[in-house]
Amino acid sequence: MVTELATLKYALQAFAGLNEDDFRLSARFWHDKTYKKGDYYNEYKSVCRYLGFITSGVFRSFIIDKKTDEEKNVFLYTANGFVVTFKSFINKVPCDYHTQAMTDASVIYICIDDLLHLYKISHKWECFGRLLAQEAFNVSMERTESFLFKTPEERYLHLVENHPTIFDTIPLYHISSYLGIKGPSLSRIRKRIAIK
Repeated sequence: MVTELATLKYALQAFAGLNEDDFRLSARFWHDKTYKKGDYYNEYKSVCRYLGFITSGVFRSFIIDKKTDEEKNVFLYTANGFVVTFKSFINKVPCDYHTQAMTDASVIYICIDDLLHLYKISHKWECFGRLLAQEAFNVSMERTESFLFKTPEERYLHLVENHPTIFDTIPLYHISSYLGIKGPSLSRIRKRIAIK
C-alpha cells in the first residue's frame, strides 16, 4: 500500500495543492481494498459512504432500464481518478444506480465521516471538498450536455481524450452503452476516425 499511498499523495497535491503536512492529517483514514471483476463498489438504493481513489482497474456506474431490463452505463471511472456516487456520498441518501468493477481493481478509500472531520480541522481539506464538489458537478454537466449538444463521434473523442486506455480493458459494448449508441454505430465511428 506504500506505493499506492505515494500515488494518492501526488494526485491530491496535483488536484487540490495538498502538501505533506495536509496529507499526514489524513493518512490514518485511508484504507485499501481490492475488487474482482463484477464486484460492486456501491449498489442501487444503498448509501455510498466511501470516496475511492482508483490505483488500478475500471469501474462503471449504470442503471437498469425498467422497461427493457437493459443495463445503461452512466459514468466510467479509471485509474488515478476518484470513484464515488457523489450525491449519495455527500447527502447520505440511497444511490440511484449501481457502481461496479469492470475489471479486477484496487482502490484506496476514505469514509465520508472521516472526510467531514478533515474538512472541520483543515482549511486545505475543506478546499479539497469544494474542488471535489466542483469536479463532480462538471462531470455531471459534461455528461448531460454531451447528449444535448455533441454528436456520437464527439462523445467518442471526448472519451478517448479522458480515458485513453479504456478501450484496451473493457468490451466495446460497454463503451457503446456509455456513448448512448449501438455497436455498429461505434464501429463506423472508429473506422472513420482511423481513416482520418
